[in-house]
Parts: sequence; C-alpha cells; structure tokens
Amino acid sequence: MITLERFREIEAAVRAAGYAEAIQRSEAPTAPATAYDFAAGAIYVIINGGMKNSVARPIYERCMVALEATDSCKAVFGHPGKSAGIDLIWAERDRLFAEYLVAEDKVAFLQTLSWIGPVTKLHLAKNFGGDVAKPDVHLNRLAEAEGTTAQALCERLGAEAGYRASTIDLILWRACADGIITSRLKST
Repeated sequence: MITLERFREIEAAVRAAGYAEAIQRSEAPTAPATAYDFAAGAIYVIINGGMKNSVARPIYERCMVALEATDSCKAVFGHPGKSAGIDLIWAERDRLFAEYLVAEDKVAFLQTLSWIGPVTKLHLAKNFGGDVAKPDVHLNRLAEAEGTTAQALCERLGAEAGYRASTIDLILWRACADGIITSRLKST
C-alpha cells in the first residue's frame, strides 16, 4: 500500500526531477476556452494513445501545422483511421465544442468523439480539467497491488495529501514513467 509518507517521498522525487510546474498546473486546471483548444486537445490524446509522449509530441506538432494549412493531417500522420478521425474533429470543431459545453456528462460526451475510447476519454477529461485518473498500465498496476481501481487509489491519496485525484495520477504516472518507482512491484 502506498502510504501518505511513501507518497510524499515519491512526490519529492518527482518535483526534484523537474515536474513541480506540471504538478502546480494540475492543481489549477483549465477547460478548453475555444473550439481550437478543444480540437487540439482531442487530437493530442488521439495521437498519444498507444505511444510514448516523446514519440507522439512531434507527430502532434506536424499534424497541427498540416491542419492549420490544409485541413488534413493525412500527409504527415500515417495512421489512416486516426488521421480520418482527426480530420473530422478538426472540421467539426465548432459544433463539437458547442455540444461539449452543454453536455451534462462531459466525460461521456468525450467518448462520442472519433478515436476516443473508454480510457482515452479519461485522459482527455483529465487534460480538460476533470478530476479523474487515467487507468493506464502504471496506475492500474499500482491500484491492483492495493486491490482497488486507479480512480479509488488517486482519490484516497488525494484526500490524504490534499491534492486532486488527477494530480495524484500525474505524480504517480510520472514517477513510474521516469523510473522513480516501478509499477511492476506488488508494493512500492
């Protein structure tokens, strides 16, 4: 079980690794303010799905340049399904953003977007300011070691540490991604 004391050690190591600003931003999230922000956020999550951020980020940047210039990312992103979905979101960004703004269940709405599924809707909701944990491989392993879910783990530690669940997610994920802790162990 990750105790509050152990979490504070992990947090200190993540901060020392250069992520203090990311933690601060996670505590003061902002929802998308424009249709452009909404579409760009969805596009990033679509591209990032199944890839390391270091691989996804340059693809995302090339796609945004292409979309702004030609309204299509197909020439710079070789995944035909995702490219078509991205192009659709870009073309319909004003309508989709308006629907998102009035949606009662914003997380459920996000899953209606092309190439946004049960896990990526949580990634996108988190990026849009939702207080949710994304149940990726690292968070799921940590949660399973405690016999719980990623959301419940992050909510428990958030209540103990005075953070949003989404901030706990960020700290634990970053710790795993950077090798500060390993999610492969039964206990950290």
